[in-house]
Amino acid sequence: MNFFNPLTPIRDLSGRLEVLIKGKLWAQVLIGLWLGMIVGVLLGPDIQLLEKETTEWVVEWLAMPGYLFLRLIKMILIPLVVASIIRGLGANNDKDLLKRLGKKIFVFITITTTIAVFIGMSLAFLIKPGTYVKLPQEIGVASVPAAETIPVQGSFIQQLPQLLIEIIPDNPLEAMINGEMLAIVIFSLIAGIAFALQPKNKADRILSLLDGVLSVCMTIVRWAMFLAPWAVFGLIAKMASQVGIATLVGMSVYVATVTLGLALLIIGYYLCVFLFTSHSLKSFVTGIAPLQLLAFSTSSSAAVMPMSIETIEEKFGVESEIAELVIPLGVTMNMAGTAVYQGIAVIFLTQMSGIELSVTQLILVVFALVASSIGAPGTPGLGGVILASIAASFGIPTTGIVLIIGVDRLLDMGRTVVNVTGDQAMCLVLAEPEEQNGFFHRMKTRFSSPPTVPPILVQPKT
Repeated sequence: MNFFNPLTPIRDLSGRLEVLIKGKLWAQVLIGLWLGMIVGVLLGPDIQLLEKETTEWVVEWLAMPGYLFLRLIKMILIPLVVASIIRGLGANNDKDLLKRLGKKIFVFITITTTIAVFIGMSLAFLIKPGTYVKLPQEIGVASVPAAETIPVQGSFIQQLPQLLIEIIPDNPLEAMINGEMLAIVIFSLIAGIAFALQPKNKADRILSLLDGVLSVCMTIVRWAMFLAPWAVFGLIAKMASQVGIATLVGMSVYVATVTLGLALLIIGYYLCVFLFTSHSLKSFVTGIAPLQLLAFSTSSSAAVMPMSIETIEEKFGVESEIAELVIPLGVTMNMAGTAVYQGIAVIFLTQMSGIELSVTQLILVVFALVASSIGAPGTPGLGGVILASIAASFGIPTTGIVLIIGVDRLLDMGRTVVNVTGDQAMCLVLAEPEEQNGFFHRMKTRFSSPPTVPPILVQPKT
């Protein structure tokens, strides 16, 4: 006798997020952002509305909702990622579909992430945002980890086999404790495929349990989202209060550079849908707009995953077997928006420090950024930690990361919009029947079909 309920489609959990869209959470976040900037400038070193000691404890209290928001999202990140991947793979009984889509997902993510890194680094070399910023003395160097030069030539190729082996965790619980997201994703992939190969009656019990885990995670996400406007206000106010107006103006060039890179990437995704699917560009742009607004507000592609699945199924007609397989993997691995940001940030740090990387180092940086972006967690606030470890490993001074982290809350919202757009585009491209190739198929049909004779030229029978 089966005491477990049938598996609930992941898209059904999106109903808990609809209240956030109706309440225009994105508008509240924007208001919080600008108010935080104003308050931070008033409390900052240029105006000094309050005494320095008073300002320090005031901004800490203002930032407390932000810390609480980040901790709530990070708290459910690992169970949400593990449950969604295993659930998406394990509930799919079509082994041929898993094999076919698995290869395409890997190729799509690798290509788009590599392109994103090149876009970011090229824009950074072209605009040179690091030359506009000078690190204020009051921002202590001790507030960020000291850079340690690790040799990257010669030993990298030698260490590569071991690095590849180590992405498979020998202890999944230890990987979860240490927050090693790439290892966690690999474990989830292996476990999910193993579940898919089991008899249905043996896997249903654990899959039903994972359904419950997803439901609990989404409830916590909804609680956290009500803190989002206050979180943005407090974190931005703290950042602006620690730097002068001149530094803020200089950082605006960096923000503009990252924003331009994200805009180019999102245009690339639009073109990808136009060229390789049968969906019109207008229907895609309008169809994902509510999802993009919610992603902007939450700064977490993992948090909006149920709505991503609902959008791709309800508005674009993608089968649930494909959507519940591709979207969870995209949420954890398709991080091209993060790749753009990290590519710009690394070059920004070198320019601000006045150092230059060799061609060999730049190539290795590209590999490191691609790998770290694919394994990056879909949650806000952790980009600076990953960036610091990459920069330090190449001998790049990390003192400027404190400024990058300061504006990261704003850019994190934009990166999340790009990432969820990429998930939607990837799902549509992979779901397109092979015999139909979107734009090219339509062009082929148009030019290969026999010409029709206008009715006025048809001769009547005699």
